[in-house]
Amino acid sequence: MTVDRNWFNGRTVKPIPKLLENIEEREVLRKIKKQKIYLLALLLPFILFVIGFEIAPLVAMIKNSFYADDGIQVTISQYITIFKSKFYLQAIQNSLVISLFSAVTSVIIAVIAAYSITKFSQKVQNRFLMITNMTSNFEGIPLSFSYIILLGNNGLFTLLFSKIGWDLFADFNLYSWTGLILVYVYFQIPLAVMLIYPSYQGIKKQWKEASSLLGGSTVSFWTRIGIPVLLPSIVGTFSILFANAMGAYATAYALVGSNYNLLSLQIASLVASDVALKPQLGSALGVLLAATMIGAMWFNGRMMRRIRRDLR
Repeated sequence: MTVDRNWFNGRTVKPIPKLLENIEEREVLRKIKKQKIYLLALLLPFILFVIGFEIAPLVAMIKNSFYADDGIQVTISQYITIFKSKFYLQAIQNSLVISLFSAVTSVIIAVIAAYSITKFSQKVQNRFLMITNMTSNFEGIPLSFSYIILLGNNGLFTLLFSKIGWDLFADFNLYSWTGLILVYVYFQIPLAVMLIYPSYQGIKKQWKEASSLLGGSTVSFWTRIGIPVLLPSIVGTFSILFANAMGAYATAYALVGSNYNLLSLQIASLVASDVALKPQLGSALGVLLAATMIGAMWFNGRMMRRIRRDLR
């Protein structure tokens, strides 16, 4: 029996090894697809949580901000009211000032504190970081009450130093701008230290030795090498601290109540007050607060990209 070889002309006959490779590739792709589906299923509760507790309230807040006080008529009068009112503009200004001041002060202190921690042994560093981590979670109402107990008008240290004859806190008022700044800086510093400390691990000892061999001083090393390496972390930390201070509510409310005009306090008073309940106006203020924080994060992103580009 003879086989007509012309029958194979124009046909592509795949060898068996090639077919086996295709089967193996399909099997690998099928396994990868199953793995992705499994991972998406695991992420489903988190996705639902984000949608239910972050995206949905944000959408509702934006929607309510374009309604009049009756909740029926669509208008931009809430935003007009805010920008025409000196009271609400002052609240925005005060929040921006206290956020900027506390963030800058905390970053400066954290840079020095984190560098000081790196000078200890690894065991001592771990203990410092543990204490810093615990302190970073001590904020809100417990922190305000602690300051009131210690440095209030009838606080422990206030009465103690007055009894001894030291008038260290004679002119200090915890319930003023100075006291509010002090409390904000206190709960911002531990967070800043936790964020900046890992950046010091990126500064290698060989860099210092090379700078010294080339005749560079300690100051020149930090100005030309150390600080540029730390700059992305510093800028990112500043952005986080700014957003953290802008959104702080419980600490300020427990310390000064409604005696100080802050944006977060005004939003809460409009949404949950028994006297002047205006949720639509509060939603508009909330949108401005969110826009400010998003703007800060956007600025941080641009600065980070520019800094990284300059360091290449």
